[in-house]
Amino acid sequence: MNPNLTGKTVIVTGANSGIGLVTAKALAGYGAHIVLAVRDTAKGGRAAEAVPGDTEVRQLDLADLASIRRFAADWQGPIHLLINNAGVSAPELERTTDGFELLFGTNHLGPFALTNLLLPHITGRVVSLASQAERMGQINFDDLHWEHTPYKQSRAYATSKLANVLFSSELQRRLTAVGSSVLAVAAHPGLVATNIYDRPTGLVTRLMVRLFAQEPEQGALPVLYAATGDVPGDSFTGPEHWMHMRDGAELIGRSRTAQDTRLARQLWDASEKLTGVSFGL
Repeated sequence: MNPNLTGKTVIVTGANSGIGLVTAKALAGYGAHIVLAVRDTAKGGRAAEAVPGDTEVRQLDLADLASIRRFAADWQGPIHLLINNAGVSAPELERTTDGFELLFGTNHLGPFALTNLLLPHITGRVVSLASQAERMGQINFDDLHWEHTPYKQSRAYATSKLANVLFSSELQRRLTAVGSSVLAVAAHPGLVATNIYDRPTGLVTRLMVRLFAQEPEQGALPVLYAATGDVPGDSFTGPEHWMHMRDGAELIGRSRTAQDTRLARQLWDASEKLTGVSFGL
């Protein structure tokens, strides 16, 4: 799988470390112009030095709708690939600039707004990093901001990842409905040792990461497959081995909840209302 991306522009959010940086390096190796869309441009600049070829760094905070709107408003020219890689986790309840629960806001609402605002420029694919944790997700539309429900990190993370898969599926349905050739694909990198675990986590999670996590170079393989492989729209890619948690890349299944088209539409409608951003085409 060695695609020629010469002359193509690729945006990778959260590209200053981990899977995002590895993905950026790989796609740059295929000849792409890489835009590292990062919250901290100083860190992004240092990361860009490790990316071969043509790069630029732009500021983007997915926990701030104003930052997302600025990024999109400043954009000019075509985008071949948008890789929605950036994501967070947090042991305690935190909120975005706009008052959303941090994980749902950053992992779903931010990419939702960014993708739709950039959609008129996108010519190739939108890849959303999800997770098999989606199987444990439950979207409570009566309390999306965790104002009444006791916060639990694992549940909040799983819910945000379920939202990623539902978003990708509904995006593909809408793209198809308007005759767009753009593909929406979700990717599960498996269990990867990245800085998302730098914040305190539960004992079981720490042990799993220490004993079984793979390096970002392996975790990026399903992302690269989703971005450049021969896959249909609304695909879900993941590792080949150890219950789709390690090594290689292939198409994988998803939970019954993640296949619920009614739920996907409901999430999309709620996301439009929360962000003030609608389908971009």
